[in-house]
Amino acid sequence: MRANIQPRRAGPGWSVVGFNMRPTAHPVSDEARAGPGNLIFTTTDLAKVYGSGPAAVHALRGVNLEIPQGELVVLLGPSGSGKSTLLNILGGIDRASSGNAWFRGDDLTGMNDRALTAYRRRHVGFVFQFYNLMPSLTAQENVELVAEIAPQPMPAIDALSLVGLKERADHFPAELSGGEQQRVAIARAIAKNPTVLFCDEPTGALDSKTGVAVLKALQSLNEELGTTTLIITHAAATAAMADRVIHFADGRIREVVRNDRKVSAEEISW
Repeated sequence: MRANIQPRRAGPGWSVVGFNMRPTAHPVSDEARAGPGNLIFTTTDLAKVYGSGPAAVHALRGVNLEIPQGELVVLLGPSGSGKSTLLNILGGIDRASSGNAWFRGDDLTGMNDRALTAYRRRHVGFVFQFYNLMPSLTAQENVELVAEIAPQPMPAIDALSLVGLKERADHFPAELSGGEQQRVAIARAIAKNPTVLFCDEPTGALDSKTGVAVLKALQSLNEELGTTTLIITHAAATAAMADRVIHFADGRIREVVRNDRKVSAEEISW
């Protein structure tokens, strides 16, 4: 039996044209993205230690970072280098051992559990390597589940349209390809109308061709909606589509590179 879920209307600040959502404000400009007063995340001496004593694992070792609003950022590095730990702290689902992380000037590391829950609900969308869709619900119903808890969601059908799946809205996960299921997961995340989108290995379970389709959807959303997007990936070629690339090694930032010329996701292969 399908869930009896009714789609909600778009929140303030959105206009609907057919099945395409567009923000009524202009997209984030390059000047605004680069402006010193427009940082969405800042960290100082951020550290995370799991365990204690000789067996302690230092996942982050004093990370200092600034990320401007509206950018598409790729985090590169081997497994265990600290990428996911950083995203989990910035996303409000893990806590730092020391140091600070700020979201638009609000200290995430000082928030209690209730405040972090409100932060995640209002501002954060997550996309993971595995889709975690409800098999008994259609694509549209899977998206509506998350939209129901968001304060200003966009209609599920509009979120699906943005990732090119309007015509597949009534299909169940088993009737969708892996790439389509991942795009449903992306639609589910953006239906919350989040300020920032965290993507942890979103193409890790996909072949190159299907992965490019997913990256294209993420790039389009960043450009059209101005949603700050952070992508963790092992695919080094993905760096070419980012505004900036953060290279991780042994819990530290080894290098931050800003791309003077971004390429389209369609030009990427690995």
